[in-house]
Amino acid sequence: MTATDRSLELVTTAAQAAADKLAHDIVAYDVSDVLSITDAFLLASAPNDRQVKSIVDEIEERLQKKLGAKPVRREGDREARWVLLDYVDIVVHVQHSEERVFYALERLWKDCPELELPEDAKATRGKAAEHARQQEAEAAAETGGEWR
Repeated sequence: MTATDRSLELVTTAAQAAADKLAHDIVAYDVSDVLSITDAFLLASAPNDRQVKSIVDEIEERLQKKLGAKPVRREGDREARWVLLDYVDIVVHVQHSEERVFYALERLWKDCPELELPEDAKATRGKAAEHARQQEAEAAAETGGEWR
């Protein structure tokens, strides 16, 4: 069994919405062979809670406007550390970068086939690590400036 055309359409649209809001490390897996409750998982992350919310809002708005899809469940909104949007056909996980590293959902689904995503979404791979390196460099520069 593979993800349905509807699931692929939802994943593609959600991935593009996430990329447009500067999400990091967007990836999607076809989980239809191992789960009976959904066809695909879309994972994305952001370096802060506000950006997590912004990405989630954009995904929800875009799927509603373009495809008439509304989530049947939305969890984690209050803390905005890990927000889950359940569209039945797909489940979208938008995580704070720290949660993404800690829970490492990619390890759980690594045996499932990755789904093809728009180029903008593919270009987000490695952005979380790049952002972390940039923050470390800025912190080191600030600390170095104080000691001199």
